[in-house]
Amino acid sequence: MSKIGYARVSTRDQNLDRQVEALEKCQVDRLFCDKMSGATTRRPELQKMLDYIRDDDVVIVTELDRLGRNNNDLTKIMGTIRAKGATLDILSFPSLRGIEDTNLRQLMNNLILELYKYQAESERKRIKERQRQGIEIAKAEGRYHGRTPKYSRDSPQLQHAFDLYKKGASDMRVAALTGINRTTFIRYRKKFNITR
Repeated sequence: MSKIGYARVSTRDQNLDRQVEALEKCQVDRLFCDKMSGATTRRPELQKMLDYIRDDDVVIVTELDRLGRNNNDLTKIMGTIRAKGATLDILSFPSLRGIEDTNLRQLMNNLILELYKYQAESERKRIKERQRQGIEIAKAEGRYHGRTPKYSRDSPQLQHAFDLYKKGASDMRVAALTGINRTTFIRYRKKFNITR
């Protein structure tokens, strides 16, 4: 049995120290850390952690929303942990160690997990709503102009990508050859009506 710690913050400039310190106090054997949004499960360290865990391992996080903020994603992640025979320990949860009946303890744990999953998703929706309202206010006051486009139409990198595409390269191949994210390239290709 190994104790596996997982920590996450949403952006590169946020600090993992508080989570790492709490997990180290649990004497974790291995620690995985991401600096990415919890809105996606495509986080390198999360995927490595899910691949790494084995039967009887304990995955430890400081709070449930460190694993994710979306109810479906959390359900899948917890399902993967269970399918591998591991258990999940969330430090912010109330301790159920005093309940001797294993079935009752598992039932209580599942109920608490469902409540926390709902809370995590609700918080994510509130954040998005506040962000949307802030953008609307800034637009009304003439202070919001959207993000600066990453590439201009004349960008040499984008022009090279368009040339590759026109010569038959797939979107995936263009992304691999130019370093432009595939989704970003498709968006620019459609924006500038680039066809073969």
